[in-house]
Amino acid sequence: MECHSLWECKGTALKDPLHHPHQTPTNKDATRGSLATFLKATVYLFSTVPWFPTTIQDLDRFANQILSYGSELDADHPGFTDPVYRARRKEFADIAYNYRHGQPIPRVEYTEAEKATWGTVFKELKELYPTHACHEHNRVFPLLEEYCGYREDNIPQLEDVSRYLQSCTGFRLRPVAGLLSSRDFLAGLAFRVFHSTQYIRHGSNPMYTPEPDICHELLGHVPLFADPSFAQFSQEIGLASLAAPDEYIEKLATVYWFTVEFGLCKQGSEIKAYGAGLLSSFGELQYCLTDKPKVLPFEPEKTCMQKYPITEFQPIYFVAESFEDGKEKVRKYASTIPRPFSVRYNAYTQSIEVLDSMQQLRNLANNINSTSSSIISFTGLMFSVQVDQRLIFK
Repeated sequence: MECHSLWECKGTALKDPLHHPHQTPTNKDATRGSLATFLKATVYLFSTVPWFPTTIQDLDRFANQILSYGSELDADHPGFTDPVYRARRKEFADIAYNYRHGQPIPRVEYTEAEKATWGTVFKELKELYPTHACHEHNRVFPLLEEYCGYREDNIPQLEDVSRYLQSCTGFRLRPVAGLLSSRDFLAGLAFRVFHSTQYIRHGSNPMYTPEPDICHELLGHVPLFADPSFAQFSQEIGLASLAAPDEYIEKLATVYWFTVEFGLCKQGSEIKAYGAGLLSSFGELQYCLTDKPKVLPFEPEKTCMQKYPITEFQPIYFVAESFEDGKEKVRKYASTIPRPFSVRYNAYTQSIEVLDSMQQLRNLANNINSTSSSIISFTGLMFSVQVDQRLIFK
């Protein structure tokens, strides 16, 4: 009897529970009772799994369920008493509310005042990047200037940046009106989708914003989403969040905070910033590399328990050995999250595959074998070329 589900392969009795040749009627009855209890538990377990998107189009279902900001501002927001700024924020919110996956992101005509605010932030941060930002950020930034219109006097368009990211790593941007829940935001990363704001901070204080804005998104996040290793690292966090219990979502959000937002990494004998919250903050980018904050090694099991402030510089930062090392640690941590199945992102269909049957595992194994064969063939080809070159130039 073929096993169609992992739940049918927990033991010999479950593989063929009602037709075992050596069972007595009493054993059959007992097995029926055990199987019924097991199936009830399985159904209950699946019914309690939180909903999660399985196709990239599913992101439309929650993209407008923002928690705060959008066109509404808190009383302590710099733009709260500015009617012009509030009206402008509503324009950006309407763009995000009306957007659906597959549409081009509407272009925005930024005002001269908005460009001036961007220019102040751009100029100050660009001077710090060579000495404070990680190599990957500094490698990509000139390419964004060349291909995406990153300039002091110009705010890049999300559509142009999104297309460039797709050509680099498959990541894309999607406009959002404000802050999403941690579960929804992380779910987007599983599809290599980053929910990005399109508005800019209030011009009265260009060096401060109480919320993510386009300076934070384009200067802090975007450069590293163009790096293959970091893109994979970010997606691993997103995949780990799918169907995770609420308490683990909070832990994953904390891991995200101390890595993608405020992470440091070792590069040679130095420590550099790779977190977007650092790379978009002139003050904290300088502060994080001084001896004032406490610096600890990145260990997801410990990092996920660390409390953190939101409106002030971080007192503690976590340092990754590298993006690859951080990715493997997140992957290992994700394996401890209790859920009744594993998930895999299918880049061809832009969908999440739930791995809960033997056939799906066989398909995954076949894909891995196919990829391995291609790598082996390429390696053999390169070896042959090297041998031929030695013979030619001997």
